[in-house]
Amino acid sequence: MAKKRIDDYEPGPVPPPAPLDRFGFVKQELSYSHDDSMKGRSAYEYEREERRVRKWRKMIGVGGSDWTYYVKRKPHVVKRRIRKGIPDCLRGLIWQLISGSRDLLLMNPGVYEQLVIYETSASELDIIRDISRTFPSHVFFRQRHGPGQRSLYNVLKAYSVFDREVGYVQGMGFLAGLLLLYMSEEDAFWLLVALLKGAVHAPMEGLYLVGLPLVQQYLFQFDNLVREYLPKLGEHFTQEMINPSMYASQWFITVFSYSFPFHLALRIWDVFLYEGVKIVFKVGLAILKYCHDDLIKLPFEKLIYALRNFPEDAMNPDTLLPMAYSIKMHYDLNA
Repeated sequence: MAKKRIDDYEPGPVPPPAPLDRFGFVKQELSYSHDDSMKGRSAYEYEREERRVRKWRKMIGVGGSDWTYYVKRKPHVVKRRIRKGIPDCLRGLIWQLISGSRDLLLMNPGVYEQLVIYETSASELDIIRDISRTFPSHVFFRQRHGPGQRSLYNVLKAYSVFDREVGYVQGMGFLAGLLLLYMSEEDAFWLLVALLKGAVHAPMEGLYLVGLPLVQQYLFQFDNLVREYLPKLGEHFTQEMINPSMYASQWFITVFSYSFPFHLALRIWDVFLYEGVKIVFKVGLAILKYCHDDLIKLPFEKLIYALRNFPEDAMNPDTLLPMAYSIKMHYDLNA
């Protein structure tokens, strides 16, 4: 019997309309959202945001034509602005420019179409099985076999063919899903390639190879960093037999896109694509530092829960990210 591809399925019924946040996720009742922090903004604040967008447009030029020149001429300005957050309306384009994926796209015309249409993958059924688990509360991905799920399938299938050694691993769906909310299928595919193959920073494909070798390396390094920067908490973790694999694996596998609120994950991704994986370590240390006094009092069961369910005030990017940026690491993460 021939395999069924996602293209062979009819789209399911469209889910009933529900109140959405500004990113397209179904709002959770009684939960603080980033939208709440945007309410009641003054005319001055809106004007300030418009000025910020104009600065970014001037910096990148038409279609990104001035970006390389500006980065070379004013790298500190670029870094500072990225850390403050890329304007949402420009995020997709900027991510492609800072990741190196735009260059890969231009150097490989027609390759994505070939991978999607003419190649077959041993991972197709696994991808179809997992599609509905990726951002299930987002309006783009909610409809079974709808446009969002089809696009996600196409990107993941194409990558599993492009790199058969990696193939497909479940956590990759959150990376591809996040990218698809800001760019086309083909653009998302090449950004995934840029990340996993190391167009700008160290390759990330080890996060998804058999045995997850890079995940194991990062967790070992993170454990050492906790003991160095937060020695009392590190000692408490030892006493309660807590290790980073119990709470931090998804931080690295999905770069916080699975476990953190979306508005915070976006801000982390802005920096991650420009500065590399070091920001994942810094944010991890910052969240533990922020919750340090509470965590150090908890026994094993409550500690595990707390490490997977951080309080909402700890998820404020304007509080957490400056803490992360202030952490000075003298540790070779590629060793």
